[in-house]
Amino acid sequence: MNPVAHGEQTVAARATREAIWQDVECGAYAADLALWSGLVGEAAGPVLELGAGTGRVALQLAGAGHQLTAVEASSALVEELRRRATGAGLELTAIQDDAREFSLGCRFASVLAPMQLVHLLGGEAGRAAMLATVAAHLRPCGLLAVALLATDGAGASSEDAEQPLPDVLELDRWVYSSLPVEVRELETSIEVRRLRQLVSPAGELSEELDLIRLDRLEPERFEREAIAAGFHPRERIAVPPTPDHVGSVVCVLEVG
Repeated sequence: MNPVAHGEQTVAARATREAIWQDVECGAYAADLALWSGLVGEAAGPVLELGAGTGRVALQLAGAGHQLTAVEASSALVEELRRRATGAGLELTAIQDDAREFSLGCRFASVLAPMQLVHLLGGEAGRAAMLATVAAHLRPCGLLAVALLATDGAGASSEDAEQPLPDVLELDRWVYSSLPVEVRELETSIEVRRLRQLVSPAGELSEELDLIRLDRLEPERFEREAIAAGFHPRERIAVPPTPDHVGSVVCVLEVG
């Protein structure tokens, strides 16, 4: 699948395929944005976002005047985030690094981990490393807010469940479509398979299956792990599901 080969100076030539698919599957999600804005406003200080991607949350917070640092493991997504921030005239710092082991030499009033970041850290050892790293980057009484998938049917399909519609995005006459086709709940993880389809301006179709494996994690377990790392649970905030996305629970913690 190579959109650039079929046309000159398409959007896909300016943004990588990885960035485009993240926009397709995550970019339109807005149900949690007011929550993050409220939390960082309350913390009143510099903000660190983990797993920032192409900037769904980071760009909004920077646009509201917050001092924002974004950590993202993918170099392609970091470059795209920087490009978008520059294009929008926004000041933010985007850094390629691992959420489990970064070292920035500064401290923050709040650290955010939206979407599925905490489910992608490689189990308890990865989460412990992330918590220790975050604790070292928070000011005294600093805030950590982490989104977890809701446990009341984290996506498991059933015969009676309404089938989801695909996420669709059109860019320069290229049509990108992503549809969840299978969710498997395993003992320690949840596997989600999506069918990604791309239709060229000429009507040519290409497709591929994408697999993401999420660690199973309930708020109670995460809070126990956070307490062991020196955090104090403050509250849980529910983000209701939308027609296109499952709900989540945001665990808000403070460092001692």
